[in-house]
Amino acid sequence: MTLFPGGLMNEPMTNSLGRLARLRAMVWLVMPCLACLSINSVPARAQSVGLPAPRLLATFPMGGQAGSEVEITIRGESIDPASELVFSNDGIRAVAKRDEKGNAVPNTFLVSIAEDCPTGIHEARVLTSLGLSTPRVFTVGHLRETTQTESSTSPESPHPLAIDSVCNAVMPVRAINHYRFTASEGQRIFIECAARRIDSKLRPVVILSDTLGRDLLVERTGDPLDFTAPADGDYLIKVHELTFQGGADFFYRLALSELSDEAKPVPDAGTVAVSAASWPPESFTPGDSSPETEPNDQATEAQTITPPCQLAGTFFPAADVDVFEFTAKKGQTWWIEVGSQRLGLPTDPSVLVQRVVPPLPESKQQPTLVDVALLSDIPSPVKVSGNNYAYDGPPYNVGSSDVLGKLEIPEDGLYRLELSDLFGGTRQDPRNRYHLVIRQASPDFVLVAWAMHMELRNGDRNALSKPIALRPGATMPLEVVAIRRDGFDGAIELSMDLLPPGVTADGLTIPAGQSRGVMLVTADAEAPPGWSRARLVGRSEIDGKPVTRTCRLASMAWPVKDAWAEIPHPRLLADVPVSVGSAEIAPLTVQPRSPETIQVQEGQSLTLPVDLIRRSEFSGTKIRLEVMGHGFEKHPKIDLDLNQDSADVVLDLAKLKVAPGQYKIALCGSVVAKYSPQAIALSDLVDAPTKPVPTKDIVDIVVSRPFTIEVQPAKKP
Repeated sequence: MTLFPGGLMNEPMTNSLGRLARLRAMVWLVMPCLACLSINSVPARAQSVGLPAPRLLATFPMGGQAGSEVEITIRGESIDPASELVFSNDGIRAVAKRDEKGNAVPNTFLVSIAEDCPTGIHEARVLTSLGLSTPRVFTVGHLRETTQTESSTSPESPHPLAIDSVCNAVMPVRAINHYRFTASEGQRIFIECAARRIDSKLRPVVILSDTLGRDLLVERTGDPLDFTAPADGDYLIKVHELTFQGGADFFYRLALSELSDEAKPVPDAGTVAVSAASWPPESFTPGDSSPETEPNDQATEAQTITPPCQLAGTFFPAADVDVFEFTAKKGQTWWIEVGSQRLGLPTDPSVLVQRVVPPLPESKQQPTLVDVALLSDIPSPVKVSGNNYAYDGPPYNVGSSDVLGKLEIPEDGLYRLELSDLFGGTRQDPRNRYHLVIRQASPDFVLVAWAMHMELRNGDRNALSKPIALRPGATMPLEVVAIRRDGFDGAIELSMDLLPPGVTADGLTIPAGQSRGVMLVTADAEAPPGWSRARLVGRSEIDGKPVTRTCRLASMAWPVKDAWAEIPHPRLLADVPVSVGSAEIAPLTVQPRSPETIQVQEGQSLTLPVDLIRRSEFSGTKIRLEVMGHGFEKHPKIDLDLNQDSADVVLDLAKLKVAPGQYKIALCGSVVAKYSPQAIALSDLVDAPTKPVPTKDIVDIVVSRPFTIEVQPAKKP
C-alpha cells in the first residue's frame, strides 16, 4: 500500500518517488459517488462544481505594439506558480521578469512582439503546475501603447491621450473615467473602446464632449465613434460601464486614430461567437460575390440574379428590404444561406421567396404573389441551456439568427426573393453587411466542441471555462456537435492527434442523422508534465469521397459561478491546447481491465470487465454510472461497489437492440470529493499520513476510458 495525502490508496507500490512528489500538493477524501445526471444526497449549493483548473482572467496591459517589448502582469484562478506565458502566435514571446537578485517576479512577464507579428487579437495562456490555463485575448496593433495606472474619475483632471495611441485601462466601480485630447478644426478622429470583444465584462458607454461639458456624440452599444472636430481645441471623452459596474474584470482599450476624409474606418478584430463556426460554407469564395445593386427596394426595382450565385450587400438604410428576382424550373432545389449575424453584426436576416404569377394577357391587374418559403434562423443542433433551476442543456449555442434553408421550386416561372433584417427598422448603420449565397446542394458539416458540463439535481448553474488541463489518470470528455449542411446525413468519426506524451484521445462516433458525439481525452497515470497544440477533426464520406473537417473548440470567456445572476458569454478559441499538470493526480480512475476489443454476438449479454483505481478512501458504497456511446445510451444507470477494485458490468444487447458493428462506449458518473490545495511536504506524508487537513467538497465528472466492442451477427440456427 502506498501512502497518499490524507490516507491510503489501494494501488500497488509501482510508482516512483517522482510520482509521489507529484502528489504532494493535493489531498483527496472522496465521498459517495453519484450519477453524472443526478446527485441526490448533498445539495449542490453546498459544493463547488469542478476540480480546480487554471484560468487566466486578465493581463495588464491587454495588448502591445508590433515590434516592441511590454511588461505584462497577469491575474487568474489556480495559476500560482505560473512558470510560463505562452501565446497562440509564435511572433509573441514572453520570459519571466527577474528582480535584482535574479528571482522571478510573481505573475510578471516581459513580452516581445515581433515586427512582423500579425495585427489583431491573439490568445495568451499561462503554464502552471495544474497545466495550461484558459486563454485571455492579447491584441497586437501598430499604434503607440500606454497604460492608465490610476483612475481619472474627475472631469477636472482627465487622463491625457495622444492621437494615434491606445490606452489600456480598468473601469472603477460606480465611476466614469475621463480623457482629454487635442484636435484641429476638420481633423477626423476615430475613437474605439474595445471591451467585450477582448474578453472584458465591460459594456462601455463612450461620450464625447467639448471642454464646456456639452455632449457631441454618444455610443452605448460598443461601436466606435467617427468624429470630425468642429474647431481647434481640447475635447473630453467619458467612459463608463452601462450599469456602472467595475473592477478588475472590467478592463478596456481606448484607441484614438486619425483618418483621412476618404478613409473607411475599420474596427479592430475581436473574438467571435460559437455560432460563427458555421460560416463561411466550404463552397463560399468571397472574391466571387457580386455586389447588391441599389435601388432594389421595390418590385419594380428588383435586381435580376441567376442562381447559383453569391451577393454582397448591406442592411442600409433603416428598414432596408433588398429585392431580387430569378427564373427557375419546377423540381429544381436551391439552398439559400445568409451570413450576417455570424460576421459579428447585430442583425437578424430573413428571406421570403414568392412565386410571381402574371395576370392573364387581357387583364390589367398586377401580378399575384404566392408565398413559397420563409427562411429565418439556424436552430442549434442541440438544446441550449435555458438557465433553468434544473440543467436543461449546455451553455453553448451553435445556432444563429442567420439563414440556412432549402427552396424547392413548385412551378416553372419567375420568383422573387426579399431579404431583410427583421429588426432593421431601428438600425441605421452601413456596416451591417451580409452575404447571400444561393447554391445547389453541397452537403457538408461543421464541428464545434467544448468541455462537458454536469447535470445536477439542484441545477448546475455554473458556466465554467474548462481548459483541457489533465490530471494524470483522468479522462476529460468533450461534447462535439455537428452542424449539418444541405441534407448531409452521414456518420462522422472523431479523432484527435498532435497530443502531448502520455495522452491519448478516443472519439465516440456522431451517428448518421444525429448531431452529438463525444471526444475522450485521457492522460496516463504516468504521463509527464507537458503540453501541445492538438488537432481535433471529424471524418466522413460525402458523395463517395472521404472528407475531413477541423473541429473548433469553444469555451466561456470568463467563468460564471451562477448563470442566474450573470449571463454566460461563450466564444470560439484560436486553437486546441492540451496539457498535463504536475501537481495533482486523479482521485479515481475507471478503466477497462484489458485494452482488447470485446467481442459479443448480437442479442446476447455483454460483460464489461471494469477496474476502479482509487487513490483515496471513500465513504459510501456505490457509484452510479451512465453509458455513453451510440447504441448504448438507453441502458439503465449502473451501480458499482466502491469498495471493490474491479467489477463486471453486464449490458443486455437484446433490450438495447444493438445492431452488428464496431462500437466505442464509456461510463460516466460524478464524485463528491473532499479536496485541499494545501501543499504537504514528503516528510509529512511519511511521519503523519493521516494528519487532518482542511478540505472542501467539490463535485467533478468521472469518465472511464473507452471500451471497444465488436457486435457480431447472431448465428443462424
